[in-house]
Amino acid sequence: MLTKKLPPLQSFLSLVSRLGSHLARQHYDVIVVGGGHAGTEAAAAAARVGAETLLVSQKIQTIGALSCNPSLGGVGKGQLVKEVDALDGLCGRAGDWAGIHFSILNRRKGPAVWGPRAQLDRQRYREFIQSELLSTPRLTVLEDSVEELLVSEPNPEEPGQHRVTGIPNGSHLISASSVVLTTGTFLSGSLFLGQSMSPGGRIGDAPSSAGLSQTLRERLGLRIGRLRTGTPPRIVKDSVDLSLAHVHPPDSHPTPFSFLNTHTRCKPEEQLPCYLTYTTPGVERVVQESLHLNCHIQQDTKGPRYCPSIESRVLRFPGRQHQVWLEPEGVTSDLLYPQGLSMTMPPDVQLRLIREIPAMHRAEIHTPGYGVQYDFVCPTQLSPALQVKSTQGLFLAESYIGVLIDDLVSRGVTEPYRMFTSRAEFRTSLRPDNADLRLTLKGFEEVGCVSTLRYQEAVRVRDSLQDALAALQALSFSTHNWRKKLPDMRMSEAKGTVLTGMDMLQYNDVSFEMLASAFPECLSPHMEFSQRLKIEAVYRPHCNLQKKEIERIQKEENMSLPQDIDYFSLPVSLSQEVREILDRVRPSTLYLQTDRTLLGDSSCPVRLGARVHGHHIGRSKSLQDPINLGTQL
Repeated sequence: MLTKKLPPLQSFLSLVSRLGSHLARQHYDVIVVGGGHAGTEAAAAAARVGAETLLVSQKIQTIGALSCNPSLGGVGKGQLVKEVDALDGLCGRAGDWAGIHFSILNRRKGPAVWGPRAQLDRQRYREFIQSELLSTPRLTVLEDSVEELLVSEPNPEEPGQHRVTGIPNGSHLISASSVVLTTGTFLSGSLFLGQSMSPGGRIGDAPSSAGLSQTLRERLGLRIGRLRTGTPPRIVKDSVDLSLAHVHPPDSHPTPFSFLNTHTRCKPEEQLPCYLTYTTPGVERVVQESLHLNCHIQQDTKGPRYCPSIESRVLRFPGRQHQVWLEPEGVTSDLLYPQGLSMTMPPDVQLRLIREIPAMHRAEIHTPGYGVQYDFVCPTQLSPALQVKSTQGLFLAESYIGVLIDDLVSRGVTEPYRMFTSRAEFRTSLRPDNADLRLTLKGFEEVGCVSTLRYQEAVRVRDSLQDALAALQALSFSTHNWRKKLPDMRMSEAKGTVLTGMDMLQYNDVSFEMLASAFPECLSPHMEFSQRLKIEAVYRPHCNLQKKEIERIQKEENMSLPQDIDYFSLPVSLSQEVREILDRVRPSTLYLQTDRTLLGDSSCPVRLGARVHGHHIGRSKSLQDPINLGTQL
């Protein structure tokens, strides 16, 4: 699957319309605004389900560009990539094509919390995404800036106070049944560098959509918040003394993100290493001495807690060493990305700071780091389908995975959201390795966003795994006979105990390869799935317990709630805080769950959930129904 030949960028540009009057049509089923991670996935997904789709981006050359760290995946995020891929998304295959350093994070822990991650070649990733969009039927790309939306009276038969019907384009109007906003940092964004501020969402790009933010706030009456983030300076690689940093090699055998790929484009021996170094007391001194020159860090706008700037880290944890990862930006790139050194101080002060780190004592900066502040729509105003509750036809892509969506639309955010496996109650069932079995079949049979090729492969994998599990279950012997078959295996001396092959795989020191060597006739045909079978065996007892809990929850969540219910006069034992949250969020269903963290009320076991298109998409997901695309029509 990695043998495709990418067309040159000029081929992509030649098929992009720069004027609305040149478009082949003036009505689309879906208009997607923004060409980053969310926008490209949303546009491609809409086109895959048969919608005539228009992707609008300010700058066509940057469609699919990696704005900050040229990496994909990680703990929690790697699982999202696998799930997006299982629904025939782009990023998994793009990561396999562009990856130059593959690793599985958290490998010392259980497979349910493994984090597939890859360092990427920026240019290769962007080229792959653009090539995929170019070859996607029913998808048109328009280079333009969207400053407002076309708004009309709502359909009286549907909930909502307004209806979005398209976008203006110069003197022309482009209508659509649905509009998806994926603006990221470009929604009324501002760039900060030292004491200077300029409009924009990314350095080198045009000013961002202030008019669109105004439309959302004033015309549609949406609650708009403000977030901030930042990016580190890019360092000239040849100016860094990498001998003074710790080498961090990639995995010897790269693990692909995509379920369609058996290998990555980058061969194992061609992968590039990353390097680890640490801050020094000199770094902290430079931060403290330059605070008066840094207006971004003085703002009270919420920044990312789990990816803070070096200024925030020093102020929050003084006197500590902080990790700095030096990561390559591409095979032929002469730049390094210093992860952990996001900063917004003046460029000359940035140079002073990085030279306080031994490995970079003579480093040169190619592009300074900077901060970004941007508007966002408070996500509790969205339904679980990511449609704005008060506005028909308007969707916002944050992403389309159940755990993340449930957190956003139920709890809202006060800082950039970070995905963790620990946020999912049933994470032993929601693993990176089984995303294809959980999502691909439904994506094809019920949504239509999955290709026939991927569906056929998922069916083959499902049937093969079922055959292999049946073969393991059929192997049933006493512990005495198992010791004869596996003499090196340490087992209990308990007499009369009968164990199956699945039971044996639950032992840490028993692998599927060991069992296949003992029973070659029935197990050798399934060697392709050796790791998946081991994981299935280890987690099967836990998943069986979770299924019982899921079944209980599904019975309770069948109780639908009317949208006009008065929670403040409801005659049930609920705290005032919970009533306020219920009134604000207005879930479609209500069910009880022992997880009490959602509402922040330790005395209340109420758990919010929601149902859309017949599928529950709250955080507690079953193996049968964890699907939501967010841009369903």
